[in-house]
Amino acid sequence: MKLKLKNISNLDAFFHVINQCDGAVELSLPEGGSVNLKSRLSQYFSMATVFSNGNIRELDITTHTLSDSERLINYMVQGS
Repeated sequence: MKLKLKNISNLDAFFHVINQCDGAVELSLPEGGSVNLKSRLSQYFSMATVFSNGNIRELDITTHTLSDSERLINYMVQGS
């Protein structure tokens, strides 16, 4: 399932939710392709390239299980 997440201000809480997901969670890159956000290296890369001015404005995420999609939707609804 493709999700658009907006206004992420707490990266620790965001990656905590990502790490709880059962399947792959992929960040769609603007240049094309994707990065597996469950990889620690990818998480550090994402923090360095996407995180600026205290928050992430918008991310396009793809999940591969319904439960992971629900987990991320709940995170966005409930806040960090």
